[in-house]
Amino acid sequence: MNFENLFPVKEWLSVFNLSNSQEIWLRMLILVAIATILAIIADYLTKKILLNTLSRIIKKSKTKWDDILLEKRVFNRLAHLAPAFVIYVFAEVMFSDFHDIIAQVLMSLIEVYIIILIVQAINSLLNGAKEIYDSLPISRNRPITGYIQLIKILLYFIAGIIILSVVLNIKIMVFITGLGAVAAILLLIFKDTILGFVASIQLSENDMVKPGDWISMPKFEADGTVLEVTLNTVKVQNWNKTISTIPTYALVSESFQNWKGMEKSGGRRIKRSLLIDMKSIKFCDEKMLNKLEQIKLLSDYIKDKRKVIDNAESLDNNPEIIKANKRLLTNIGTFRKYIEYYLHNNPKIHEDMTFLVRQLQPTEKGLPIEIYVFSTDQDWVKYEAVQSDIFDHLLAIISEFDLRIFQNPSGYDFNKAFRQ
Repeated sequence: MNFENLFPVKEWLSVFNLSNSQEIWLRMLILVAIATILAIIADYLTKKILLNTLSRIIKKSKTKWDDILLEKRVFNRLAHLAPAFVIYVFAEVMFSDFHDIIAQVLMSLIEVYIIILIVQAINSLLNGAKEIYDSLPISRNRPITGYIQLIKILLYFIAGIIILSVVLNIKIMVFITGLGAVAAILLLIFKDTILGFVASIQLSENDMVKPGDWISMPKFEADGTVLEVTLNTVKVQNWNKTISTIPTYALVSESFQNWKGMEKSGGRRIKRSLLIDMKSIKFCDEKMLNKLEQIKLLSDYIKDKRKVIDNAESLDNNPEIIKANKRLLTNIGTFRKYIEYYLHNNPKIHEDMTFLVRQLQPTEKGLPIEIYVFSTDQDWVKYEAVQSDIFDHLLAIISEFDLRIFQNPSGYDFNKAFRQ
């Protein structure tokens, strides 16, 4: 476009008897004034008319994604480009009479400003795209925070190269070729970013962790809910409300525990043992059976077992008096059966999942009776309450079976022994 035909400033000034330097400065000032007026007009048309009209249309529409883009100021950032382009178009004419270096510096500053505006617009667009994606159901399983961050890093990196090439007046391809010499340094600087990017892809594709999951990673003192998975870090809010940050690549290179399988199953495992003093284990005599038969949960079981024992003795023509040759109940076996009945009658215990009451290998600390069941309550506080209620009851009732819990002697025990 020939601006001399549109704005023949030299012809306007030729009627005045001005020196060459006066004419140059006055011409520049007039062109600056014209460019400023046109830039103000372009700014008014884009922001006051075009942008306001677009805002009203967006607010009336039923879709939400355009509201998000408006909220993130994407269109507002783009509107800033209109006056900037006007200034850029006039810049070459405005400074044509000045030294080449001055004109080049001023032109470079305008170009850098336009590049920054474009980067800001793209950045706002990416923020809007992330928020739109986060509103979709798929975002719960496939977060894109890491990808957005990588795109932003590439955007800033490319913008930085373009700005440097503009400021230094070097062609972009020549500038990029020169960067090959410092590629190793760049790889070292962005090592964590590269590792985090690769790790975030693996975490996403393998569905290893996502926001909302409960994970445990003792090495980083993390045990709580994942708040955010970013390119470099994973934020975890621990149960004590502190925040732990874990390098993203650590979740791939090291082990961690994700509890989402438990949460999806509908039950939470209770796996705890009672240590029984083996010296208290014995056969049940008639007196003990009569006492245990009064317990509602064991009443039918004791009656059935007594019938089996009586039938076995009636068929034996030569009954022996020693217990080894008789069918007798033990207090430990009866207690184990009581635990089963008690847990089956507990509405907080999951009946459709693994249900096991078993003996483990005896140790120097006694015979472990392990309870391996699942609570229907997964909430931490309620789960602990269910577990505590079960063992409160079992510890209190175990003496009815003439059994003792193993416990290392304490000062009270030693004092009691000395007094005796």
